Amino acid sequence: MKIVFYVAYIGKLFLIFLTKLGRFTRFTWRIISQGYHGPFYTKIFLNHLINIGFLSLPVVGLTTIFTGAALALQIYSGGTRFNAESVVPSIVAIGICRELGPVLCGLIMAGRVASSISAEIGTMKVTEQIDALYTLNANPYNFLIIPRVLACFISLPLLTLIGDILGILGGFLVGVSTLDFNPTNYLLNTVKFLEIADINSGLIKAAIFGLIIGVLGTFHGLHTEVGAKGVGKATINSVVWSSISVLAANYILTEALFYK
Repeated sequence: MKIVFYVAYIGKLFLIFLTKLGRFTRFTWRIISQGYHGPFYTKIFLNHLINIGFLSLPVVGLTTIFTGAALALQIYSGGTRFNAESVVPSIVAIGICRELGPVLCGLIMAGRVASSISAEIGTMKVTEQIDALYTLNANPYNFLIIPRVLACFISLPLLTLIGDILGILGGFLVGVSTLDFNPTNYLLNTVKFLEIADINSGLIKAAIFGLIIGVLGTFHGLHTEVGAKGVGKATINSVVWSSISVLAANYILTEALFYK
């Protein structure tokens, strides 16, 4: 009897997984199809671009500049064991642009933006504002979903680019003030070993991370269960699944971009 119970339980979980996967696939397809057919609300998109992108600058800037500074200290500490202190500028620049910049910005956006999107749309769902949009012949996908997804897709690469610059700046400030690097040599080593491909790979990652965050945030918001508890649950799920998806996508993209 226990075996039958466990088999039934596993089968139930599998059916739930397939149901949610099908719902998510249908949701993603509707974003693509509705985005293709329009209409596109430019003013709403620009408002979300400011809220999602511009207002995230302070936290992204502080996070990346301190990360770059700490990374320089860690690399210098490890490099002294092998008499390789001179690699600090190049490793900081490559590490920030390839990996830490897009991942940190993605996780920050997952916490700040995905939760906000999910809570906002979820509240509209439980208060029947989304039903009112259908009554007014305004498609919620064009009015609510697509502008937010597109804003995430565009703003995250821009934030990552700024974060890369500030992260390298943080490493430069620590290298010059604490580790006694020559400022000119530090900058020359940074420029010498940092390639355009390193920057482009990070921006590609950031664009895909932004798309993931936008889609997951809006998905959990639109499928919020009734009540305040449902909004809270949807917000938590959006942050958790966005963060996990960013980290998983980072591994897949790293292997695709650098290990061909």
